[in-house]
Amino acid sequence: MAEIGKYNNLKIVKLLDFGAYLDGGDKGEILLPIRQVPPNINVDDFIEVFIYNDSDDRIIATSREPYAIVGEFVMLKVKSVNKFGAFLDWGLEKDLLVPFREQRENMTEGRWYIVYIYLDEQTQRLAASAKIDKFLNKTEPKYEENQEVDLIISRKTDLGYSVIINNAHSGLLYDNEIFQEIRIGKKLKGFVKYIREDSKIDLTLNKTGYENIDEFSNIILQKLQNQNNFLSFTDKSSPTDIYNFFSMSKKNFKKAIGNLYKKRLISIEDNGIRLIN
Repeated sequence: MAEIGKYNNLKIVKLLDFGAYLDGGDKGEILLPIRQVPPNINVDDFIEVFIYNDSDDRIIATSREPYAIVGEFVMLKVKSVNKFGAFLDWGLEKDLLVPFREQRENMTEGRWYIVYIYLDEQTQRLAASAKIDKFLNKTEPKYEENQEVDLIISRKTDLGYSVIINNAHSGLLYDNEIFQEIRIGKKLKGFVKYIREDSKIDLTLNKTGYENIDEFSNIILQKLQNQNNFLSFTDKSSPTDIYNFFSMSKKNFKKAIGNLYKKRLISIEDNGIRLIN
């Protein structure tokens, strides 16, 4: 059965001058326009396509890839606004509608917004919503501390940045633990730092805990070897400089150089650290 708003692997049932018809199950035969049909393909072959509604609300297939599919959060740009709502560029010929009722604020042409893509069950039309909180998973999270997760930066808060975790839950990155460029809509990897009693999730962009110190120590050793065995970093270096060079927090940097010093692998000097041969 073909699913609107998702990728489908469908069987070709007809090849005509204007395109290929695909078996859409209960959706009937679905047209893949001729400009989207790959060469050397035959009836009964299967092809992966994205299914959506064209400008006349007909179900149609495309080999182009949208920026996101149904059930995903994504940052998209407003191409136009009319009496029906805002229309977003999502990589396909037909733009994606955000009805006025699904806007947190009146959307403006040319601006970017975080939205959730959904299929309207009544109309069977694809749409997007900027009211992302109502689409987040409200069940108790099952993450473990230090678990690596996918993040999307969703908005600025007084404490830091609210983020979407694994396309499902909400979490928080604190300002004082961010040592890299952050912008709304950015996708990056993070780690679960702590799950509070109220099920709210604190996150970090670096692994924490002494069990990861060997990993950070190896990064520093590699950097030393690449820089003639000396680096002009100390425990007085700025957190931003440390993160930009080592991709780790200052806290983890200090733990790692302490670990290397105890193992007599480095010496700590006034202006930096030196690898001991």
